[in-house]
Amino acid sequence: MWFGACISSIGTWMQIVAQSWLIYRLSHSAFLLALDQFLGGIPIFLFSLIGGVVADRVERRRILLGSQYVQLASSGLLAILVATGVVHIWHILCLSFVSGFAQAFGGPAYQALIPTLVKREDMPNAIALNSIQFNMAVTIGPALAGQALARIGETWCFGLNAASFIAPIIALLFISSRFLPKSGNESMFTSLKLGIKFVRHQESMAALIVLAFCMTALSMPLRTYIPVYVNDIFHAGPRIYGDLLSLMGVGSICGSLAIASLGNASGKGRRALIMLLCLGATISGFAISRSLAFSCAVLVLFGFSLMAVFANVSSLVQLITPDEMRGRVMSVYNCAFRGGMPLGNLLSGWMVPVFTAPIVLTVNGVLLIGVALYFLLVHRRVTAL
Repeated sequence: MWFGACISSIGTWMQIVAQSWLIYRLSHSAFLLALDQFLGGIPIFLFSLIGGVVADRVERRRILLGSQYVQLASSGLLAILVATGVVHIWHILCLSFVSGFAQAFGGPAYQALIPTLVKREDMPNAIALNSIQFNMAVTIGPALAGQALARIGETWCFGLNAASFIAPIIALLFISSRFLPKSGNESMFTSLKLGIKFVRHQESMAALIVLAFCMTALSMPLRTYIPVYVNDIFHAGPRIYGDLLSLMGVGSICGSLAIASLGNASGKGRRALIMLLCLGATISGFAISRSLAFSCAVLVLFGFSLMAVFANVSSLVQLITPDEMRGRVMSVYNCAFRGGMPLGNLLSGWMVPVFTAPIVLTVNGVLLIGVALYFLLVHRRVTAL
């Protein structure tokens, strides 16, 4: 499963780089860059709760396989549109929405499946290991995409991403672990209410959900507007864009390894908040930078901090949740974590044309520092975890 997910993630990151570059090349619009991110993420925000209910009622491998098939078809169609020269911005935006819809059901099922493959005491390391494969892809995928864009064009990036979905499909067909949902007569709406009730009444869970939302809503616009910095400030091309994303991935891998080395040690909440402070500082540092070398160093620290926060918060959520509720609870978490991306990108997409990207990103970093300080000094439940 690890190798299959890693191969697919590499392909996904190749498409992310190529798609952002294609949109900006065709439109030179920061708003359309943000709109693409919004349309790719908003289905996750809207439908993840339903996806979580389904993940607790249906065998999770079947859901994941369906999600992979839809994303494969979406990437393949985009490759054909680009290869034939008939692609328009609206094609890209619509296919982003379709892929996001598939992820809204695949995400909760995947997050609920992983803990069933390991023992409870190994769960933090399994989550960190899963983060490592994702961030290996963040390192390798953009680097490959930068070379592919410069040498053979966007079509190959989209086509290779479509082919990469074959790897997790094969892995899922070979997995022996099965989730057998408990029989029950409650409706989907009743199941959904039970999941939300569990989150509301479980001590500290609501705070973790808020942290997940704030982290992605305020940090992900940095990644979205890297093409703007590369093109308008550093006056470089797609290869530098891919290199910057790869450096972010290097930092993320280091962050995942650091968390994995700690195992199931206590103090995850405090570590997450300290790294959230660092994350806000790196966002503001990148925003005001006009030096390519300094920006490279800051992106490594950004990736480290982002993954350290993510791994700690995800581990806490998984450890608190029983398996029969895991799909629904992880869908609430996924809704907050992934939902913050489109909302943060949409808001920044409105503000950047008015205030410029450096100002908007600087404010995002300062706000994230404020969130970390609030949970460290005022609302201290997370620090007790």
